[in-house]
Amino acid sequence: MNTRLPVEPYDVVDLITRKRFAGALSDAEVAWLIDAYVRGVVAPEQMSALLMAIVIQGMEPAEIRALTAAMIASGERLDFSGLGRPAIDKHSTGGVGDKITLPLVPLLASLGVAVPQLSGRGLGHTGGTLDKLESIPGWRAALTNDEMRRVLRDVGGVICAAGTGLAPADRAMYALRDVTGTVASVPLIASSIMSKKIAEGASGLVLDVKFGSGAFLPDQLQATELAETMVRLGQDSGLRTVALITDMDAPLGRAVGNANEVRESVEVLSGGGPADVVELTLALAREMLDLAGMRDVDPAPALRDGRALASWRELIMAQGGDPDAPLPVARETETVRATSDGIVQRVDARAVGIGAWRLGAGRARPGDPVEHAAGVEVLVRPGDRVRAGDPVFEVSCDEEGRMARGIAALAAAVEVGDAVPTRRPLVAARIAEA
Repeated sequence: MNTRLPVEPYDVVDLITRKRFAGALSDAEVAWLIDAYVRGVVAPEQMSALLMAIVIQGMEPAEIRALTAAMIASGERLDFSGLGRPAIDKHSTGGVGDKITLPLVPLLASLGVAVPQLSGRGLGHTGGTLDKLESIPGWRAALTNDEMRRVLRDVGGVICAAGTGLAPADRAMYALRDVTGTVASVPLIASSIMSKKIAEGASGLVLDVKFGSGAFLPDQLQATELAETMVRLGQDSGLRTVALITDMDAPLGRAVGNANEVRESVEVLSGGGPADVVELTLALAREMLDLAGMRDVDPAPALRDGRALASWRELIMAQGGDPDAPLPVARETETVRATSDGIVQRVDARAVGIGAWRLGAGRARPGDPVEHAAGVEVLVRPGDRVRAGDPVFEVSCDEEGRMARGIAALAAAVEVGDAVPTRRPLVAARIAEA
């Protein structure tokens, strides 16, 4: 007896060819394509070809909406409407020293906002929030949906890995994009981020879209295009969305790594910490409070009076961690010194990120282990005056063989000159719903 396979309504080769020559796909075609890929009808080689065509030719707004909707439809949708407090989420496109989630979530929780923060791991020169938090003994990222709701209800904030049921089509496609050179595409980035955020079920979303040498999109115009696309996707789905365009040309704060970024975040939660980390934390907090209907609430006092730090401790303990346990300390530490006199013009975020990665703080491939004690301390900022021999970086690692390669990446990271550099604003622009 012959078993006949169902007849598919479209031919994937036709869709690849049309997109290759800049044609548009219909909503029905996009929905079928994503479903067929999940079912195994569309082969990875075919999806790779289509993704490359999208990278080269782009997508129309209607196609991006259809792609986002299809990825949402591939999995479950969460609902946080019964928490008794507004659920507002935040997403960053990632950067060097970007530890903002760590102080931001407990800060908002201490003010009565629920923050269901689904975070990721680092890859290449940018760090991952989950890697940083796993420096804390006992803390765990993998929570069930019921556990996530419990922590949200009891603490007000949760930071955890996205479950496998949330936009699984995006998970499969991102793994393919990562190995086929098709990550850096505004339509693909926007639909990937927003499919998970819309499915997550929050009532508002604040996006931190970065540009500069340490960002995935170094050009501000590209970052703005991405922000506008994501805000539009949020608006179309009924998710109130705001985006801040922020400068990632220099590392955020002093610490770049994992355990050292946790230490710096606790400094911020204790009323101290680097000025730029505090500034961005408060800027994002104000946007989230606005979406929560709490525009008149000033978040700054909660960093000074202990409320945010108390929420941090509750959050860490609720996920199995010990907030009082010593964080890992590296076995090897060396100092990188200035080679000339002058004024620091620039600290290259990408070079610092690559240095931390080579020291062991990051990973080259998904699944690689990270060294939680490895990292870089940035000791100078643009505008600082230095003399030859002054310390500019302190680098740490657990494997002696990594040290030389990490230091080599930092050799040209600090530019020194005679002029006083113009201070660039940390928040370059704000994109809101029309």
